[in-house]
Amino acid sequence: MIDLYLLEELVAFAKYGTLAKTAESLAVTQPTITRGMQKLEDELGVKIFNRQPNRITLTKVGEFAAKEAEKIISVNQNYKQKIKKYALSEDIITIAANAPGPLIILNSLKLNSINLRKQHELITDNFINLLLNNQYTCLLLNQPLKHEKITSTYLGTENLSVHLNEFNDLASKNEVNFSQLQNMTFLVFYDIGVWRNIIQKEIPNAKFLYQKDAGNFKEIRNNSIFPYFTTNLSLVDTSWRQQISNDRKDVKIADPTAHQQFYACFLKKNRNLLLPLINQIQDEWEEID
Repeated sequence: MIDLYLLEELVAFAKYGTLAKTAESLAVTQPTITRGMQKLEDELGVKIFNRQPNRITLTKVGEFAAKEAEKIISVNQNYKQKIKKYALSEDIITIAANAPGPLIILNSLKLNSINLRKQHELITDNFINLLLNNQYTCLLLNQPLKHEKITSTYLGTENLSVHLNEFNDLASKNEVNFSQLQNMTFLVFYDIGVWRNIIQKEIPNAKFLYQKDAGNFKEIRNNSIFPYFTTNLSLVDTSWRQQISNDRKDVKIADPTAHQQFYACFLKKNRNLLLPLINQIQDEWEEID
């Protein structure tokens, strides 16, 4: 078996073209590179270098060997990264979600004994692969995942409401349907994950003014009568509660799609690691409901 360091020396030589620059790039001596190249050539049993006075170059075979060596090095690096990610997943719970609500619940918990890393940017797809490749220990999703190595545990339901100006005819109702909200213009935070697809699908004739900045959202809300959305989970966030305006009536939305069930999805082998955290999330969610 050819040692990996010999392939690294070959790739470096193909890149830099001289023994001196190759040795410098690898932080070794020039004689070390010379010996390594001779050893590699002996082990391959083919000529990969043209040796001339004061100069050494790659043969055509050597150029091919360098390209193949680069592939092997890349595979080796990917292997190391996967092992490191797996090892990390054994010690640290990495978690992500496809909606902000479950992360708000997570942020409200006191997790003194749990080493947790949260992905604040919402994920949108490839959920099963994210778990199988150990990129995350747990995903909080509005759907259970079906895979022989994955299990899903129900956490709770997130319920969507719309805040309507007090002079809107619908503001006097206890609940409305999406069909009654057609042709309106809504003020919406930009990053609401799966809820964005839901409102756009259920209210196709509406207009949505998406705002990334909380300050801009508040300013537009205070100087307009645009309706906006909240959920039973978003109100747990203190900063979001400050965005609520007293001149809007909180009206529940009755449609089934306005009530999304969320699940903790994870590899079955991580059940014992995640169970304490899942129990805390479920307990907190139940108190909100």
